[in-house]
Amino acid sequence: MSEVLVLIDHVDGAVRKPTNELLTIARRLGEPSAVFIGPADQAAGAVETVKKYGAEKVYVVDDAEIKGYLVAPKAEVLAQLVEKTSPAAVLIVSGGEGKEIGARLAVKTSSGLITDAVDVTAEGVTTQSVFAGNYSVTSKVTKGTPIIAIKPNSASPEETAGAGTVEEFAATISDAAKTAQIVAAQPRQSTGRPDLTEAAIVVSGGRGTGGDFAPVEKLADALGAAVGASRAAVDSGWMPHTFQVGQTGKTVSPQLYVANGISGAIQHRAGMQTSKTIVAVNKDEEAPIFELVDFGVVGDLHAVLPALADAVEARKN
Repeated sequence: MSEVLVLIDHVDGAVRKPTNELLTIARRLGEPSAVFIGPADQAAGAVETVKKYGAEKVYVVDDAEIKGYLVAPKAEVLAQLVEKTSPAAVLIVSGGEGKEIGARLAVKTSSGLITDAVDVTAEGVTTQSVFAGNYSVTSKVTKGTPIIAIKPNSASPEETAGAGTVEEFAATISDAAKTAQIVAAQPRQSTGRPDLTEAAIVVSGGRGTGGDFAPVEKLADALGAAVGASRAAVDSGWMPHTFQVGQTGKTVSPQLYVANGISGAIQHRAGMQTSKTIVAVNKDEEAPIFELVDFGVVGDLHAVLPALADAVEARKN
């Protein structure tokens, strides 16, 4: 059975949930092999995590030589692993960094690249949402090694024991890959909520909040959800751009998306309509968002959301 390379998405060795989802999907295609690029002393914890989700082998690449540079060195590492292993596919988390790594890897290996996939079959056929979410298409790489960037929350992580055999891999990084260097970085302030692109539940607010996001945040905290915002809310200065969901913001695909006071313009729909279940609360019963939802509530979010949050808390207690 051919290997399937999965690039581990981690923070200081702590494996993020989308990686476990990729390992679950990888088992459909072949034998999962995880790739850890980071400090050697952080690899052990990552190895233990990915073993639980079926990683038969873990390639550990010490990033001492490439730390502080942008993504080009990681693409070179993967390209050399592709040459070494001839994998059935390479799976990467579909985000800003993942897409760039995938694009560079595709060029280096003369392979096809598919981004923003929400499903992958055992035959390597992917499902994507394209043209601002207007169409769902199936596609398959027909040249080289399939490189597939998959959206978070596209699969439920399923534990299964893998061997987790560790193999240290020393890549040769070219000088050309070290031309863009990070000179300063500032950690993002923690909100205590899940990351927007990874959250299983997202509660968003739009123009209908009138700038008051307290009901949105209260419901999000009751559900253990991330908070999102429409472009209208961001442009009005009510929320930072990092919270924006949509074509010019972040694309999310949670298990549950709750849109509050959001009209449902195509720009916003493009960023969230692959969500598994969509709920909308809006005073305007003619709002376009109701064409998309699984459940809709016609009402004032300032009355509906606090009552819903209280009901959730009551059920939890």
